This record gives sequence, structure tokens and C-alpha cells, in this order.
Amino acid sequence: MKLIQRIGYYLGGFSMGLIILAFFLNGKKVSCDYGPDARVLKNINAKKIIYSNAVSLALSEKKIDSMSILYLLKKGDVNFSKSNPREIPCPIYFIEGEYNKADLVLKVQNCDSIATLLNISTFKQK
Repeated sequence: MKLIQRIGYYLGGFSMGLIILAFFLNGKKVSCDYGPDARVLKNINAKKIIYSNAVSLALSEKKIDSMSILYLLKKGDVNFSKSNPREIPCPIYFIEGEYNKADLVLKVQNCDSIATLLNISTFKQK
């Protein structure tokens, strides 16, 4: 068998395997949460989220909306240099991100069964 035929068989089988995988994994809730940011955000989102008094006040005064909080909890970046993941009894994480041209920072206390949003701040307007 010539080299060109071997490459042809290999590429044919490889492409059929990709098509089969795409067919079976289509519509599945598959995620690759292997990075530290993704694992922390997934852990926080799996719990009940409670707002502190300061955050509740900012929401009621319409300084910030709940959609920006939910967006940051899904797509934000965890700043591990500011965070304290080994704090006892609950680690504290700073989640940063941009929403509606404003850079926001969330301070979240991540306990075993609940996640408390302690503070939200805007650190610069674009």
C-alpha cells in the first residue's frame, strides 16, 4: 500500500470519527471547566447566592442591575492576587469583568452551601 493511500484511509477514518462525535455530543451540556477561574465560577454558581446589605442597597437605588452581577458570575475573571482562597471559614474571591462599558469588581464569600456577594464596585468608566 502506498503512502498516499495510507494517508487517505487515515483522513477518511479521522473525519468519520469527528462526524460521529459531533452527532453524539450535539446538544449535550458538556463543559471543560479545568482552569482555576472556571472551577471557582462554576462552584459559586452552583450555590445559592445571597446579597449583602450594601449590594441590596445598590440594586434598590439602581446603581447596578442584577444582569450585570449574573453576567460577571458567569463570564468574569477571578483575580487570585487579590483573593484569599484559604481564608477560614469561607474563601473570599474578587471577580472582575466588563459590562456595559463599565469595569466592575465583585467581592464574593464562597462558603460550603451559600455564596454571599459582599460588595460590588466600579473601578473605572470607559
